[in-house]
Amino acid sequence: MKIVGYALCLNNTDYEMSLDVRKIYPIVEPEKNDTVKGFIRIIDESGEDYLYSDQRFAFINLSPQIEKELEKSLALA
Repeated sequence: MKIVGYALCLNNTDYEMSLDVRKIYPIVEPEKNDTVKGFIRIIDESGEDYLYSDQRFAFINLSPQIEKELEKSLALA
């Protein structure tokens, strides 16, 4: 699973157990069967990756140092 970016959660309505508002989540590469536009694959609170509407998130750019620290905290480094 390759991280391709990061997004800040803005809305967790109906997904309160899976997403925390104001938390940064890694975006991973879409799977071959991910054909619905307007959705991104996020590693959520379960530690698994799922599709969520991109309207729930703000895409953010992080410095390489911060990305490295986030990957360590996710045990992906």
